[in-house]
Amino acid sequence: MIDMAEATLQANEPQKQAQPDPESAPKQAEKTESLWKDVWYSLRQNIPAMVSLFVILLLAIVAIVTYFWPQVLPYDPYAQDLSASFQPPSAAHWFGTDQQGRDIFSRVLIGSQISLTVGLLSVAISLVIGVVLGAVAGYKGGIVDTIIMRIMDMMLAIPSILLAIAFMAALGRGIDKAIIAIGFVSIPEYARIVRSQVLAVKQSDYVAAARVIGDSDAVIIFKHVLPNVMPSIIVRATLGISSAILDAAALGFLGLGVQPPAAEWGDMLGRGRNYIFAAPYAMIFPGLAITITVLAFNLLGDGIRDAFDPKARKR
Repeated sequence: MIDMAEATLQANEPQKQAQPDPESAPKQAEKTESLWKDVWYSLRQNIPAMVSLFVILLLAIVAIVTYFWPQVLPYDPYAQDLSASFQPPSAAHWFGTDQQGRDIFSRVLIGSQISLTVGLLSVAISLVIGVVLGAVAGYKGGIVDTIIMRIMDMMLAIPSILLAIAFMAALGRGIDKAIIAIGFVSIPEYARIVRSQVLAVKQSDYVAAARVIGDSDAVIIFKHVLPNVMPSIIVRATLGISSAILDAAALGFLGLGVQPPAAEWGDMLGRGRNYIFAAPYAMIFPGLAITITVLAFNLLGDGIRDAFDPKARKR
């Protein structure tokens, strides 16, 4: 009787072992939560990154406030007064006035709307398309990988600003065209980064287990593979915003970006260069706005990269 009971228990043991551990999901969630806590703690120790985050948040607040409540600006950024042209910085006009008598300080503040909009939306376009193409190329491999990556290589062979100028010439001028052009030329960078990460991740045991249980390729890519390459995507996207803002300023400087009377830092810089000796402040302050914004996103991107690096967290 005892032997029969033992045999029954032994027969049931494999079934018990085959059942999924109900505590595995909470443990995985705790592990993920712990990772993000460690990343945030490491980022807080990085003073340049936190200062950059503060600057970016301040710019975002300025852009939002001036968009919904433009009356907070000291002057109308589009009002022309030729009798007040090229006034130097003073208590009345902190950054001086331009050739048409418009207050440069007000125009620099409202220019944050265009720069941040172009940076965020263009990165969103390149991020979505580049991530999908890179994930498909890395996971599928073979002829699919070859075709996608050769197209990306051809785009990378042309300097991004020249490619953006070509797109602007074909599409026309305007903020929407600038967003499309800058977003499109940045696709190869995201595609290559995601592809290299996917090539390493797709050989993992959890991907093989997902294939065994019958998950489709789309489910494996978006549910199992991409979440594990997210740190690299976040870092590249943060740095990509600074590149997009710089490209938008370059297009504006060349007269191919946002058109007057819109206040855009690159356009202000390009128009102020004609008066560099008579009124250098017409160039200095828009140039400083571009420099500070781009530097802030670059330093924040470097800080996020170090925060995701376990070796850097241990230092």
